[in-house]
Amino acid sequence: MLLSLSHVSKSYTDPGSGQSVPVLKDITLSLEAGESVAIVGPSGCGKSTLLNLLGTLDTPDSGEITLDGESLTQCTALHLAAIRSRKIGFIFQLHHLMPQCSVLENVLLPTLALANPPADARQRAESLLAQVGLQDRMTWKPAQLSGGERQRVAVVRALINQPRLILADEPTGALDEKNAESLTSLLLDLQKTTGTTLVMVTHHPAQAARMSRVLKIHEGQLQ
Repeated sequence: MLLSLSHVSKSYTDPGSGQSVPVLKDITLSLEAGESVAIVGPSGCGKSTLLNLLGTLDTPDSGEITLDGESLTQCTALHLAAIRSRKIGFIFQLHHLMPQCSVLENVLLPTLALANPPADARQRAESLLAQVGLQDRMTWKPAQLSGGERQRVAVVRALINQPRLILADEPTGALDEKNAESLTSLLLDLQKTTGTTLVMVTHHPAQAARMSRVLKIHEGQLQ
């Protein structure tokens, strides 16, 4: 087992009333190494909150989260940041590429957070960019790329540190149908070849159906 959540709950404080608003309620979930999982549900149901908890970007109010056999619940912020750098890759709806950096430089940015960046990081980046058809775009800036190309760079950036877990939050949301389908295929191909676990939040039933498992959140509960 790669990651598990046991009876995890999360609430936020309403800024208007000051009252506690429950978002996730008693979530218990296990993720195996190498599987692909879709998280679906209506807007505001807690999908992104769950992804943030999986990615250690947020902490639960109660319950236990374990990654690679290590409990994350009592870790310091510094230790969680180290875990994110080594074991988790993120892909968002917006690519969040640095406009002043080239494609290759953007891909290599996550390696700077490692205590000991791998000597072959550049070679790995070039190889991954070639796999996604961007070998001729390495020196280009994000503004010179299409939307689909920018998201492919974001995918490669998420994979550069060889993470155990990829978390994708609506990664095709800003793309047209053709590019969305292409990016989903790319994610699944790379997930299978690297053995990475992929968790993707999506509103698209067709994309969700391509994952090995579909999890539905309704009113803060996992179905």
